Amino acid sequence: MTQSLKIRRAAGALGAEISGVDLSADLPDATIAAIRAALVEHQVIFFRDQALTPAQQVAFGARFGPLNIHPYVAGMASQPEVMEVVKEPQDKINFGGGWHSDMSFLERPAIGSILYAVATPEVGGDTLFASQAAAFDALSPGLQKTLEGLNAVHSAAREYSSQGHSAQKRSSMAIAEADGMVGEYVHPMVLVHPETGRKALYVNPAFTMKIEGWKTSESKALLDYLFQHSRYEGFTTRFSWKPGSVAFWDNRSVWHFALNDYPGQRRHMRRVTVDPWPVEASQASARSAATVS
Repeated sequence: MTQSLKIRRAAGALGAEISGVDLSADLPDATIAAIRAALVEHQVIFFRDQALTPAQQVAFGARFGPLNIHPYVAGMASQPEVMEVVKEPQDKINFGGGWHSDMSFLERPAIGSILYAVATPEVGGDTLFASQAAAFDALSPGLQKTLEGLNAVHSAAREYSSQGHSAQKRSSMAIAEADGMVGEYVHPMVLVHPETGRKALYVNPAFTMKIEGWKTSESKALLDYLFQHSRYEGFTTRFSWKPGSVAFWDNRSVWHFALNDYPGQRRHMRRVTVDPWPVEASQASARSAATVS
């Protein structure tokens, strides 16, 4: 099975399409290892012509780590790990319609997300991905060194609180108990990937509030520069969805942006999100504490 995998790069900075594998099957460990290696190398990987039930998507995702249950958007009743991302024809706002890294607002951010297309619009609805490893590499050595000594405050307040402008506020997606749950967590502004050692920027426009120890007004200039820099088209790839398509991306080094360019059409996706294994999370916490001290 492993030898049948075919990997084709999608763009220069990141992305690859993998064929020759059925994700609904009980895959051997060697095949899972090959998929993981491709994810680590290419940062986001794509599959076509898959047929996944929610339970099969959960089973596939669980091969890579514990699965997250979203604190602010309700999962499926039968599979709480599965978030149904739906935009009905009458909806004006989509979910994920802005550059972000999934779950950076948690104490233990997700390491990966697996999105499966159930129904897609006839035209539009692509997703953009941007390599934050490439974004870091392109910075000057001086700015790289400065950022490596800084931490940033992340929160879901803008996106998921009742005072925010969350895209979840519509009838097509069910919210969980968001009010009163929003907190703030500090993460390094530069993450070192635990499997490659490659460094990547770890700030994003949706969930990064400010630089730790700086005023919000002081943080704004540097963060705005990084946000603009990090979406440069040379760091990106674009994926066009069809029913049965799957995208699996590494949240430790990738932003994504779900385009809202299909008015009057329906889009239905299912997402599972992979958390770090406890040992990996404890190591990340130790690195973060060392950075703070």
